[in-house]
Amino acid sequence: MDQQARAAALVDVFVYVVVLNLFVEYLPGVVTETFTVSLLTAVLLKVVLEVVLLLKGRAVDRFRAAETVPGRIGAGLLLWLVLFGSKFAVLELVDLVFGDRADLGGFLAVSSLIVVLMAARGLVRRLLSPVDESGGRRAH
Repeated sequence: MDQQARAAALVDVFVYVVVLNLFVEYLPGVVTETFTVSLLTAVLLKVVLEVVLLLKGRAVDRFRAAETVPGRIGAGLLLWLVLFGSKFAVLELVDLVFGDRADLGGFLAVSSLIVVLMAARGLVRRLLSPVDESGGRRAH
């Protein structure tokens, strides 16, 4: 992992900590016992969401490459399984790793959390991306 990728991962974790703690503050079902648990939960979320994004990308590639209706249906089901099942995977992993010290609520709370995490990540990455000479943002 190069220095820029490590820096982006670190920024992602900081963004996740902020978003997670806002959820803890405003949603009674989302709980982290301490800041340390919150930080470690953010790291776990970072790892899990990177895996989910990788699997989602592969499922989308399969969907685009499918040339038959059954192939598209199968790839679409795979994509749905990755997106839907990942919420349960996150809930179970947090419970397995942290037990009662962290609780991300139920399916709706964790789904909302993940959407907000990804939106905040995208926004911060966009804000921090270099600007080229014409004033436009360069992709990483």
